[in-house]
Amino acid sequence: MPVDPAVLYDFRPVTEKDLPMIAGWLAEPHVAQWWDDPETEIAGIRDHIDSISVEPSIVELDGKPIAYLQSYDPHLEDDHPYADQPFGTLGIDLSIGRPELVGLGHGSAIVRQFVEQLFEEGVPRVIIDPDPSNGRAIRAYEKAGFVAFDTRTSEYGPALMMARDAPQEPN
Repeated sequence: MPVDPAVLYDFRPVTEKDLPMIAGWLAEPHVAQWWDDPETEIAGIRDHIDSISVEPSIVELDGKPIAYLQSYDPHLEDDHPYADQPFGTLGIDLSIGRPELVGLGHGSAIVRQFVEQLFEEGVPRVIIDPDPSNGRAIRAYEKAGFVAFDTRTSEYGPALMMARDAPQEPN
């Protein structure tokens, strides 16, 4: 059953208590295919809890955690491969943790809502970088208004660079 367009998600910061749940999600085949091994990823997420450059979040639906989302500023990390993006750009990554919720439209709905909130906060551009072979993610991001603009290879592997720009205010 597709996601009701009126559904609203809550975004809250990741805490230490969330790490075992996220590790479980990272071990799910639909997530593990696109992320490094769970131990490495959890160590990175733990480091991000107090980071200024990356904000790890839990996405909740009706009070239940369903996904991991992180936003990051590529200009706050030395030698970040996306530091060529306009100043103020934020990048995001998303994984639906619960396998029974994959393929229902939650990905595009979560990204759409989160990006709208970023635009309201004044962010001019949001980028996302799925693996070029991750067709499901690419379709979800296209539904959320993202447009591909480049293909790159970085330390994270091959990436289809996609962006969505904030709407321009009429003059």
